[in-house]
Amino acid sequence: MSVALSTSRDVIARQMRERNRASASFFGREAGRLAALSRRMADRFERGGRLLAFGSGPSASDAQHIAVEFVHPVLVGKRALPALDLSPAYREWLPAILRPDDIVVALAPPGGDAALEMAFQHAMAKGALSIALPGTAGDYAVCEPSSDPFVHQEVIEILCHTLWETVHVFFERRPLQDDGAAASFLYPFLGDKGQPSDEVLQEVAASIRSKAAVVERLREQVAAEHSESISAAVLAMLDRVEAGATILCFGNGGSATDATDLAIDLTASAKGYAAVPAISLACDAAVLTALANDIGRDAMFVRQLIAYGRPGDVALAVSTSGGSSNIIAALAEARARGLLTVALVGYDGGEVLRRRLADHVIVVNSDQIPRIQEVQASIYHVMLDLLEAARHARD
Repeated sequence: MSVALSTSRDVIARQMRERNRASASFFGREAGRLAALSRRMADRFERGGRLLAFGSGPSASDAQHIAVEFVHPVLVGKRALPALDLSPAYREWLPAILRPDDIVVALAPPGGDAALEMAFQHAMAKGALSIALPGTAGDYAVCEPSSDPFVHQEVIEILCHTLWETVHVFFERRPLQDDGAAASFLYPFLGDKGQPSDEVLQEVAASIRSKAAVVERLREQVAAEHSESISAAVLAMLDRVEAGATILCFGNGGSATDATDLAIDLTASAKGYAAVPAISLACDAAVLTALANDIGRDAMFVRQLIAYGRPGDVALAVSTSGGSSNIIAALAEARARGLLTVALVGYDGGEVLRRRLADHVIVVNSDQIPRIQEVQASIYHVMLDLLEAARHARD
């Protein structure tokens, strides 16, 4: 594989098509089961259950991601739901706090993880609603959607987002819920509260397939419009890495988990790629809360860049809006200190693009936050494949 700018479009288009085939096949097959699972999850939450997620390796960042999406809904009007990431100590933590009405989600790379499986079996025995991603046992279990660990993880991210979005549909089907308007623009078929449940399941399954199709269209758009930008960013990053650079990744909320995932993928690649020095500025809760409390949220990444960054390093921001004040401040500080700046953003690029705060900006042109994040995961995974290929091409 070559990352020469003249061939980048074909290379990236091929990688995006491979992802789209895996996604279309998976959600075409699983949408009905996911709709039914979401209804069961809504029942558990209504009974006081919690979502307990845990994962290993890069999948630990997926557990973080699903927890933040359920606790901190992105769309105005959605109820916060109890969800925890137990990855740091799931072997001990899960049995200590598990209750029968809980929902347990085990996330692993392709091929699974034996230690996770043991904890998962314990949760099943206690009566928790059990979701294995991947797995062969549980209330919902699937084989990995791809043997490629990056593609596998991207499909699982879409799955987790659609679970979060769809659980709220079933809350809003209940007569005592008064927040149905919050999701009516996403699910217009919910206007009739008396609609039969089976029909709702069919409509929700169709909506899940539609969301996956939106991601597939956006991937194609990125390949058509931003291949040169992606390749230019990769080559610039490679120049810095070969000169001894560290890549400093950062983002907020779900984008924070993506920044951490990217740092893990760079340093401990599931594909066996050579390690690239990288850290996530979004993963140390003590540092983040200290800075937010004592100085303010705008300093959360700036102060870490001052502490860790060196001229010649790379600052890589992940943002759905392109307008978060702490992202803008961090990119400005990084540029002033001589770091290469790269930004993955959504919407129209936001202030990051308008103010030219990054040397390389890659835009997912959408206003749907989950879909932006899903495509951004594809982008940075493709960038890692291209980075490894470019290193070999230079050897």
